[in-house]
Amino acid sequence: MKQEEQLEGRYARLYSQLRELIEQTESRTSRMATIAALLHHKIPHFFWTGFYLLKRGELCVGPYQGPLACQILKQHQGVCWTGILERKTVIVPDVEKFPGHWACDSRSKSEIVVPFTNRAHRIAGVLDVDSRQLDAFSSVDREWLEKIVRLIPGR
Repeated sequence: MKQEEQLEGRYARLYSQLRELIEQTESRTSRMATIAALLHHKIPHFFWTGFYLLKRGELCVGPYQGPLACQILKQHQGVCWTGILERKTVIVPDVEKFPGHWACDSRSKSEIVVPFTNRAHRIAGVLDVDSRQLDAFSSVDREWLEKIVRLIPGR
């Protein structure tokens, strides 16, 4: 439980920092880039941290941190598309056991995908985070990442 409490405290500090940083711009791209960079460098179990954006029926890579990303994800396959289609956060403890998983980097072992909306409350994309560890993501990650993506649309 101590580890969860430490993670909770870290997210609380990051959330405050992110709110202050991204309120400086209305640019959705700038907001996502700032979120990806800060999360990636401040949460130790994050291996790949970034966004896939829904554009004309495709999921295209957006701002991210980490190794090279897939540019476009196969339609209606994998964890990111599951998050989009189900309109909810998906936590995958072992990506090898997820039906239709598409690996952009074979070093990724677990994943969390958090959909986010635009100002019109339509799904705009997902925050996708991979870890090299199995079962790396918990309800603490889910709760805070869902809160963080709500900062993207702005006022």
